[in-house]
Amino acid sequence: MKKNRILVTGGAGYVGSMLVPELLKAGFAVTVFDLYLYGKDVFSNYRKDFDLKEVYGDIRDTELLKETMKDCKIIIHLACISNDPSFELDPLLGKSINFDCFKPMVITARKSGIERFIYASSSSVYGIKNERDVKEDAVCQPLTDYSRFKLECEKILINECGSGNMTRIIVRPATICGYAPRLRLDLTVNILTIHALVNKKIRIFGGKQLRPNLNIKDMVRAYKLLLNAPHNIVDGVPFNVGYQNKSVEEIAKIVKATLGDEAIKLSYEETNDTRSYHINSDRIRDKLGFEPEYTIEDAIESIVSAYKDGLIVNPMSNSLYYNIKRMQEIKLL
Repeated sequence: MKKNRILVTGGAGYVGSMLVPELLKAGFAVTVFDLYLYGKDVFSNYRKDFDLKEVYGDIRDTELLKETMKDCKIIIHLACISNDPSFELDPLLGKSINFDCFKPMVITARKSGIERFIYASSSSVYGIKNERDVKEDAVCQPLTDYSRFKLECEKILINECGSGNMTRIIVRPATICGYAPRLRLDLTVNILTIHALVNKKIRIFGGKQLRPNLNIKDMVRAYKLLLNAPHNIVDGVPFNVGYQNKSVEEIAKIVKATLGDEAIKLSYEETNDTRSYHINSDRIRDKLGFEPEYTIEDAIESIVSAYKDGLIVNPMSNSLYYNIKRMQEIKLL
């Protein structure tokens, strides 16, 4: 019996490096479409698995994407220039990857008979909100081009495809945390944890800004759930996916408490980062029964364990852990 094949764009990235192995374990065939900017050995342990196909490609190459889609039934679109600072490093590059190529991809997917298109948007599309629990029907007021293009791509997915045969799913994740084979140390929980481990000092920029958080293991669980969620429930509907809403200062204190090291110092510094919001994830719980199982503390402990096991090499200087450093290093065009 031929297995359903899932195309994961950006599959060698942070979330993809955890998601792809879990999809293989769940019995799916998987095609990873990625430039492998952060290492080509992400899936070295799985290359003997005939259900894994790896395509070294740029999502701006519509013809290569079209060819790759031929034997796929589902797309999970993760590929992008991730987060505001990375996008702002080269706005034209960011726009070309995060926005310009999206409509051609969606059109190609529809014509190629893709049955389900899952788009990784962002909870940053809401902007700054005063309410504590921001739900999916809140007015989106993106503050940056990164967030604005995420929102525009949501609209393209809905408007370009209409209510046809392709199920269109929009995911608005919280900030992800925890260890993954392709690790990012430029995300709130992760970076505070590694600074506490290595420098015994946590630098808190601002501190009062509110951040929604989600353990990467739960992000993977959510994507797996959405693969088979009923069309009439999920089609064209955005879903917040988050768990613990905390301020940056609260996260820093959780890191210190989890490590249990009184020698760790908290240092407060000024910031111009005004992004602040909490998200409410009741919709995915009420409609699909999804509830997170892993905490910020679990994420911190996973990084601590990986660090002690030697899986995180030169964490303060290794560009593979930092999107901006890596983009500057390779001069991506």
